[in-house]
Amino acid sequence: MTTNIFQDLYAKYKDKLSLPKPWDTVVISILNVLLTLPTFIIAHHNFLELDTRIPIDRILLFIIIFIVFHYILIAIKKYIIIGVFIYLVMLFYGTLVGGYSFYRVYDDYRSMMYTMGDNPYPQDIIIDKLLPFPNKSKVLKAIDFTNPKVRNFALSATTKHFQEAKQIKGYSEYRSIIQSFAVFKEIKSRWNYVNDPIGSNYIATASETLQHFSGDCDDHAILMAAGVKAVGGIPRLIHTDAHIYPEIYIGTKRDLENITFLIRKVLFVEESKGKQIHYHIDERGHIWLNLDYTGTYPGGKFMSETILGQLTLND
Repeated sequence: MTTNIFQDLYAKYKDKLSLPKPWDTVVISILNVLLTLPTFIIAHHNFLELDTRIPIDRILLFIIIFIVFHYILIAIKKYIIIGVFIYLVMLFYGTLVGGYSFYRVYDDYRSMMYTMGDNPYPQDIIIDKLLPFPNKSKVLKAIDFTNPKVRNFALSATTKHFQEAKQIKGYSEYRSIIQSFAVFKEIKSRWNYVNDPIGSNYIATASETLQHFSGDCDDHAILMAAGVKAVGGIPRLIHTDAHIYPEIYIGTKRDLENITFLIRKVLFVEESKGKQIHYHIDERGHIWLNLDYTGTYPGGKFMSETILGQLTLND
C-alpha cells in the first residue's frame, strides 16, 4: 500500500520536477563539463600517451568521455533536477556544519585544473582528491602528538640538536621548522627499518614506535608527523604506489630560500653538501619539504614521485 502511494506521488510530480526547455540543455551541458574534466584528467594520468606532435589521442579521449556523459545525462534528464537539488542541500548543510562545503567543491576543482597546467613539480593531485588516504582514521589516531612520551621526545630532540641556530638572524621566524629538523635528525640517527608481519599492515602509534625506533615506512611517517606536530610544525603524509613518507610545510619560495641556507650552511652542512633540496609545490603554491628516512637531511631525494594521496595535519 505504501509503495503504491509513493509510486503515485512520483508519477504525479516527476514531469513537474523535470527541467523545461531550454534549461534542461543548459544544465546538462554544465554537468557534462563538470563530470568530463576530472574524468579526463584521471584517464590522462592512467592511459599511455602517444608520442605525437599533436596530442590526437588526448583529444579523442576527451571527446569520447564528453559524448558518453552527454548520452548518460540525456537518458536521466527527468531526474537531474532532483539530483541537483539534493546535492545543493547537502553542500548547504556541509557549509553550515563544517563538512563538505561549497568552498571545498571549488577548491577540489581548482586543484584538479592545476594539474592540467605546465606544473614543473608534477603531483597526481587529481588522484589525491578522489581516492581516500589508506587507513586514514587509523593513521590519524596513531599520530598521537599530545601523548606525553611523544611530546617529551620531541622536546629532548630540540635541546640536543641545533642550539647554535639560535644565533642565526631570523631564527625566531623559523623556530618550529628548525626544531622539526631536530626531530628529524634524532629519528634518522636511531631509525631501524623492520617489515610488518607477512600478510598484515600493522600501524603502530607514534608513542609505541618510540620504544624501539623501529618499523616500516608508515610507522616512520607517523612518528615523524607526530614529532613535527608536537613542536608546532605542520606535517603531511604522502602516499605513493608503494610507500608513505612525511613532508613539512615550509611556506613560500622566499621561505624555501632561507630554509635551504640553514640546511646547507648551518644545520646539515656535511649531509647536504653538493646535493639537491627536494620539495613539492602544491596547487596553492605552498612548499613542502621531504622528510623521508631515505634522506640524510631535510629535502633528501624522493623514493617515488607518483603521488596517490596526501594527508595534511594542520588543525
